[in-house]
Amino acid sequence: MTNIIDREAVQDLVATGQAQLVEVLPEAEYAWAHLPKAVNLPLAAMGTSAGELDRERPVIVYCHDWLCDLSPRAAHRLDRLGFREVHDYRLGKMDWLAADLPYEGSAELVSRNVRRDPVTAALDDPLDELTERIIADPAGLAVVVDEDDVVQGVVGSRELKGADLNGTAERVMRVGVTTVRPSEQLGPLIQWMDRAKVDHVVVTQMDGRLVGLFGLGDVRSPETESDLG
Repeated sequence: MTNIIDREAVQDLVATGQAQLVEVLPEAEYAWAHLPKAVNLPLAAMGTSAGELDRERPVIVYCHDWLCDLSPRAAHRLDRLGFREVHDYRLGKMDWLAADLPYEGSAELVSRNVRRDPVTAALDDPLDELTERIIADPAGLAVVVDEDDVVQGVVGSRELKGADLNGTAERVMRVGVTTVRPSEQLGPLIQWMDRAKVDHVVVTQMDGRLVGLFGLGDVRSPETESDLG
């Protein structure tokens, strides 16, 4: 029997040190990005290469996203080949990447460039105090979040212009601001921001919780990555 599991269950199984994590996508897609310590066993090679896995240990297979059927097919194949415990991470690696979890591979994603300490404000924060923090910050922008850290809006120079500073962040914030996930690829995002003349975008998880802020000046060069070790 194969079991469909979610991201939290994957983390729990991997934490035990017993589970074998297997990406069943082709090699090029594995090289682009894969879960930490996952091995690559493309479905097309499942018949000849499955012997590299331990049949007695739990196996977690995954592919790209919930629309991809390679992982359920691989899970059933491994079950047929006699593996005792097979789990299918059906939502795939895009679910993992969008949750701002670590990955390995060559992909240049927002998660590796996001600024994680932007100016933030609660809905009821006094606007006069918030204004000072916004002016002092290079982004010139504050992200307004609720008690669950879910993004509600932003306050920038546009919102502050002519605003009553005796009010609150909620009264002047811009609602419905565009957000992106940590899994967004940098190249296409930068191109879009350049065309739209947008300097910063808010980065959130799929449930709307704040991850950080990405600005065109936040892209890390290879030299910067080297300095960071």
